[in-house]
Amino acid sequence: MTTVEGGKAPRARRTPLPYALLVPATIALVVALGYPLVRQVVLSFQDFGLAQQFGRPPAWIGLQNYRDLLTDPYLWTVTLRTLLFCLVNAAATMLVGVGLALLMQHMSKPIRILVQSGLLLAWAMPVVAAMTVWEWLFDTQYGVINYLLTEIGLDFEGHSWLLQPLSFFFVATVIVVWMSVPFVAFTVYAALTQVSEDMVEAAEIDGASGWQRLRHIVLPSIRPVLLVVALLQVIWDLRVFTQIYILQKAGGSTHDTNLLGTYIYRLGIGSGKFGMAAAVAMFMLVLTVVLTAPYVRAMLKQEEN
Repeated sequence: MTTVEGGKAPRARRTPLPYALLVPATIALVVALGYPLVRQVVLSFQDFGLAQQFGRPPAWIGLQNYRDLLTDPYLWTVTLRTLLFCLVNAAATMLVGVGLALLMQHMSKPIRILVQSGLLLAWAMPVVAAMTVWEWLFDTQYGVINYLLTEIGLDFEGHSWLLQPLSFFFVATVIVVWMSVPFVAFTVYAALTQVSEDMVEAAEIDGASGWQRLRHIVLPSIRPVLLVVALLQVIWDLRVFTQIYILQKAGGSTHDTNLLGTYIYRLGIGSGKFGMAAAVAMFMLVLTVVLTAPYVRAMLKQEEN
C-alpha cells in the first residue's frame, strides 16, 4: 500500500458525484411532499370554506383555527381515542406478527409455504374488498360470527357489533390487525433467517432454555428490524381511515367512533371547513412526530453502536 511522508495513507479524494445523483430524487421529494405540506400549513391559518371553493378569496385568520380546536373538548376525546386505538393495534400486531414469524421457523416446508401463501393473500387483498367480507362476517342478521357464537350457547342472535363503540372498535381492531400482521410476520421472519445458528446452538449447549435463547440472543439480534417495523406500525395505525370510515357507513355511530383521520375528513369534505381540517391535520402531524421520536432515537443509538 502506498504511503506518503510520515507513514500515513493518503485520504480518499472526495467526489461530488454521489451528491449529484441524489439531486433528482431530492427535487422529486420536495415537489411531491413539500408543496402539499406548505399548502396545508397556509390553509390552516385561513378561513377556507365552501365559498372559497367557488372562487371567493380566503380570509387570513392567523391562529384562530388552532385556538378553536385546542379549546374544543371533542378534539381531545378523539385524540385520546386515536392514541388508544393506535397503541393497542400496534402492540397486538407486533405480538401476533412476531409470534407467527417464530412459528414459521419451526414449520415444515410445505406447511410454511401454505401459511405464507395465506398471509400474502390477506396482505394483497384490496381494503374495500376485505371490508366487504368482514362486514358480512359481523352482519347482524346473516353474519357467520353471530351464528357460530349462538351455536355454542351464547346469546348473540341479532347482535349488532357496530352499534356500541366498544364492540365497534373490537371489530375494527380485528380487521386492522388481520391486515397488518402479514407485513410484520414476513419482515421479522426474514430477519430471523439471518440470526447466527452457531450462537443459538452454543447457548443451547450451555443449558439456556428456549425463552432465554429468545430473550438474550434472537431478539437482540433482530432488534433493528423490530424497531423499524414497530415505527411503521405506529405511523400506519395512527393514520387508519378506510376501515373506520366503512364501518361507520355500515352502521357505526360517527360521533362516538371518530378517529383523527375520519374527523379530518368530516370537517373538510363533510362540513366544508377546510381550514379547520388543515389545522387538525397539522396537529396530527405533530402528534405523529411525538409518538415516533422514541423509536427514531432508539434506531439512531442502534446505528451508533
